[in-house]
Amino acid sequence: RMSKRRATIAKRLVEVQATAAMLTTFNEVDMSAVMALRNEHKDSFKEKHGVSLGFMSFFTKSVCEGLRAFPNVNAQIDGEEIISHDYADVGIAVSSPKGLMVPVLRNAHAQDLWASAAEVVRLSEAARSGKAVREELTGSTITITSLGRLGGIVSTPVINHPEVAIVGVNRIALRPVMRDGAVVARQMMNL
Repeated sequence: RMSKRRATIAKRLVEVQATAAMLTTFNEVDMSAVMALRNEHKDSFKEKHGVSLGFMSFFTKSVCEGLRAFPNVNAQIDGEEIISHDYADVGIAVSSPKGLMVPVLRNAHAQDLWASAAEVVRLSEAARSGKAVREELTGSTITITSLGRLGGIVSTPVINHPEVAIVGVNRIALRPVMRDGAVVARQMMNL
């Protein structure tokens, strides 16, 4: 039998599919520069800050920059009203023993990589251990979900209602791409 939490999540996902205009856009992103930067600084970052420099920090900063460029995406729907936000509270989808949970990285737009990395780790651990409180699991303005660890290369995530968008990041893989008229190997990711 499904737990009450699991049944609520399932109900919300079905509701959003029935009430939202769903459109999925796929883009390729060259992650080579981010991977090189992360590899160059990950040891010193962990030594200095005590947390790993994960990709989610880079994804979060990128999403915040995207929200600045396209502020209509940083909104929520309340009945027939669209509520726009001048801040970014980014939901990070986390797999837990009790199912998918979405802890919220508050004021992500104002955080540096260190603060973002530390808070993502803290929130993820709280969600996985069942210690996340309601305030940490509600109020996101946009969500990032990742299938990268599962090996997924393309996904169509369901919007986390009442948000108007979700960003699905996938596995980073070495692929041949064209650069300056030549085929080169690059670390590519679909989102």
